[in-house]
Amino acid sequence: MEPQLQASVADGIATVVIANPAKRNAMTASMWRALPGLLDGFAADPAVRALVLTGAGDTFCAGADISSLRERGGDTQALSVVAEDALAAFPKPTLAAVRGFCVGGGSQLAAACDLRFAQEGASFGVTPAKLGIVYPASATRRLVSLVGPATTKYLLFSGELIDAERALRTGLVDEVLPEGQLGKRVAEFTRVLAARSLLTQAAAKEFADGREGREEHWAGQARGSGDAAEGVAAFLERRTPRFGWTLGG
Repeated sequence: MEPQLQASVADGIATVVIANPAKRNAMTASMWRALPGLLDGFAADPAVRALVLTGAGDTFCAGADISSLRERGGDTQALSVVAEDALAAFPKPTLAAVRGFCVGGGSQLAAACDLRFAQEGASFGVTPAKLGIVYPASATRRLVSLVGPATTKYLLFSGELIDAERALRTGLVDEVLPEGQLGKRVAEFTRVLAARSLLTQAAAKEFADGREGREEHWAGQARGSGDAAEGVAAFLERRTPRFGWTLGG
């Protein structure tokens, strides 16, 4: 199989699968380049309500393809930052579903998602110190926002791997599932996300990520959306709400 990102949409959920099984789903330069375009397409599709990022088989992503680092010098790291930033800026909820190794560039991508669910036995690591690479500032700040400065320094200084339980304790992951249960839980949870107000989710994502000066924008969106009226009516009528706000609405 050629290294690639496999993309699909079902029931309002976009799924991007990192597929390079010969190298534990390491990201090649072409895969880094492809991700922002895929995300743009899903962002513009009103049928897509959330996005799941995962790896083929029993590994999430073992990082950047080291051979591409030799071939392209610092270019691969620049591509990874562009891809990471595009994932972090994706305007709908994102969830990384992690099995096996989530290392280096894999952890960079997982941290750029809004949420991370992991299967027992998963391993996480941020390993540039093993290669003499300066980890990107944006990725470092994002990691600090998740796990705090002390754990960030532990991960970056040592390059050591931590297990899923420690990742859960530090805030790197949000849920840890028994073997065989991750797919079911992700499907269940993304159905919940798709049923909620995208207006609420999009505004909350911007506020939580520290974007400033957007209060008036979202107040105007709320006034014109009808989502609050629909939510109250659905609650009183004991039915599932049909929220109508979409991006660009």
